[in-house]
Amino acid sequence: MMQDTIGVLALQGAFREHIKSLQRIGIATRKVRLPADLIGLGGLIIPGGESTAIGKLARLYGLLAPLQRLAHSGFPMWGTCAGLILLADRVTHRASDQPLIGGLDIFVSRNYFGRQVNSFETELSVPALAPFSANGEAAFHAVFIRAPAVMSVASGVEVLARLDSAPSGKGVIVAVRQKALLATAFHPELTDDTRFHRYFANLVAAAEQRVDAEIVAAAA
Repeated sequence: MMQDTIGVLALQGAFREHIKSLQRIGIATRKVRLPADLIGLGGLIIPGGESTAIGKLARLYGLLAPLQRLAHSGFPMWGTCAGLILLADRVTHRASDQPLIGGLDIFVSRNYFGRQVNSFETELSVPALAPFSANGEAAFHAVFIRAPAVMSVASGVEVLARLDSAPSGKGVIVAVRQKALLATAFHPELTDDTRFHRYFANLVAAAEQRVDAEIVAAAA
């Protein structure tokens, strides 16, 4: 069986860190900057960074429409921080010219925890990660950098983690999954813990999808 290649959107933000995390667990990866880079991929990670900048660059380079088509067709995608914002269907304080990919039936508050100076780290309980832990451990050390938060989810969205204690936002949702779409308000790629990357790789393997040239061309 051919190994899935997972792409990382490499327009802006922490794409290098995701690539290193995927390589650490033996996953083939590819930087995605143009529509042709999507062909053959089994999944895609949208990294943290500036959501407005990433969205505008995706539109400029012809990636926005293919990404929208893929996100709404069951293709595995994982958005971290800014990537979570881009995958959301509804976002507060969104600039009128900010493009969204959409696909996740959630309502997101941008910069929910404040500015860069309000960034923090904390332990989260993420039961979905237990199968990927040698000892069944569910705790995950999460890094929040000018992070968004999920204010509400539709009935088809699974809540994977809530922030029970932090400088603000007690009980707020910070990780979700809707079928093969995954989103985290924090940055697993900035830690040595690869369980979220293994979790996503498992979603990719289960989906058994590949991007073909026709999908990319149809969205152009």
